[in-house]
Amino acid sequence: MEIRYLFFFFFYAVMKICFATNTLTSYQSIIDHDNTTLSSSENIFELGFFSPGDSKYRYLGIWYKRTPDVIVWVANRNNPLADYFGELRISNKSNQLVLLNSSKIIIWSSNSWSEGTEKNIVAQLLDSGNLVLKDMNSMNSEQYLWQSFDFPTDTQLPGMKLGWDSKSGLNRYLTSWKSADNPSEGGFTYRMATYGIPQGVLAEGSIIKFRTGEWNGVRFSGVQLLTSNNNTLNFTVSINENESYYLCEPAANLRFTARLTLNHSGILERLVLEDRSTQWSIMYSRPYEPCDTYGYCGVNGICKINGDPICDCLEGFTPRSQRCWDVLNLSKGCKRKTPLNCQTKYGFVKVAGVKLPNLLNFRLDKNMSLEECELSCLKNCSCSAYARSDIRHGRSGCLMWFDNLIDVRVFSVKGSDQDLYIKLSASEIKSTRVAKRRKTLKVIVIGSVITSLCVLALVLWCIIQRPRKLKVRAQRIDECIKLPLFDLAEISAATNNFSPENILGVGGFGPVYKGNLSTGLEIAVKRLSKESQQGAKEFKNEVDLIAKLQHKNLVALLGCCIQGDDRMLIYEASKEQLDILGK
Repeated sequence: MEIRYLFFFFFYAVMKICFATNTLTSYQSIIDHDNTTLSSSENIFELGFFSPGDSKYRYLGIWYKRTPDVIVWVANRNNPLADYFGELRISNKSNQLVLLNSSKIIIWSSNSWSEGTEKNIVAQLLDSGNLVLKDMNSMNSEQYLWQSFDFPTDTQLPGMKLGWDSKSGLNRYLTSWKSADNPSEGGFTYRMATYGIPQGVLAEGSIIKFRTGEWNGVRFSGVQLLTSNNNTLNFTVSINENESYYLCEPAANLRFTARLTLNHSGILERLVLEDRSTQWSIMYSRPYEPCDTYGYCGVNGICKINGDPICDCLEGFTPRSQRCWDVLNLSKGCKRKTPLNCQTKYGFVKVAGVKLPNLLNFRLDKNMSLEECELSCLKNCSCSAYARSDIRHGRSGCLMWFDNLIDVRVFSVKGSDQDLYIKLSASEIKSTRVAKRRKTLKVIVIGSVITSLCVLALVLWCIIQRPRKLKVRAQRIDECIKLPLFDLAEISAATNNFSPENILGVGGFGPVYKGNLSTGLEIAVKRLSKESQQGAKEFKNEVDLIAKLQHKNLVALLGCCIQGDDRMLIYEASKEQLDILGK
């Protein structure tokens, strides 16, 4: 009997230890001054109390154990504790998580009210960073009574959904901290706008600062990295009658951690942490460049990040104020050259590879083909532009705009370009095509002129260089004092390629070779040695001396040979003269 009780006690103790690491029961609590925390099973995340930066207040939050300064979720962000007597526990009355202050007053709760006490409720911190409430009898189930992922603060973790849940009425979105030391709600939000087609919108209050562009089935039309087939991150956008959300997870074969954070300055950052590293790095941030700024070029303008100027009016539009446009005051934007009416014959010009305009006054029909979309826009006098809503193969859908087009930018991504078709009068389309042909012709002419100038410059350079080469050759010839020049190949053949057997002797100048020219004339070739200390000046002096002297014992000088560093004197030589030269 005692053994049975002992075994039961041991089993209970083991289970308590197991649950103590990542699970909180209704009989346990996390108390700030006791430094108790809750850790996920793989020790990736930790739940506890903290004070951010230089703040004196205490908050209940979740952070990475590897980088404790990175807080990913805060429970009581708008109601901080003033001391170290905060306590987190599960209420026996309501089966919800409650945070108590030193006076045992609830300052935060999970709002997961459940009548009765028949359930054994536990709180568990998962390795995803999700704090969940669940029934202890179904620990392996993913049916949660409440989860922190439904109430994000400033960070989206992998697997966390951003968007609407129509069943629960939840709208999950990020809200920045007020400052680096204050996690209370700041002025910036990032949420999924689900009217029409989902798109990410970053705003300060009600003022839009940046948007990702509409989801086109492959990517958000204004962000390159946010694609469904990204090799680093897996993005999912789901739209159905129950919910509309967006989530992101790292690819399974890559060993790194990723998070999306909206910082207190209103910058959206995708950060990554390599395996075994403690230093986070920024993968990308938005807004990053001028064209990311919402409506940077005004209404009916188009932003071209590599353009000069960076802003231009869309086809068929002109600046509302040329004076403002010239001084880069772009707030007034552009207006149509010819206002839309029902009497004019219209067509469309294609603007390829763009971020589509914001959905302000629009209509969406997911069942229309692109051709049907064009006809529908032509029939409607107020329709200003149209585009495919889904660019995936075999899909189409129709988006139509009925007012000004705002926040359009050039954004080409190979294989997933989004095109916009702008309605213009037939006369404007004709003039536009003429202008494009002229522009193309101008480019061709300029290119041809530049090419011709380059060729001409090359020819002139060759012409200039030729006299220099001739001058150098003349200088070399001058070294021989107008003596006949012999070709190196001819002398080489005469001396059997300067064979050692043809050497008559070696002097200070260098070796002397005997040879026979093709005419049968016997010659002696005095070759300046590369080891000789004599240079061009000494060579010239010797030639001058021989040319001036006439003596019966002096061998007749026929000429010289100069090629590269080789300098040679060629003498007419009988047998007796060869003997003289060899001495």
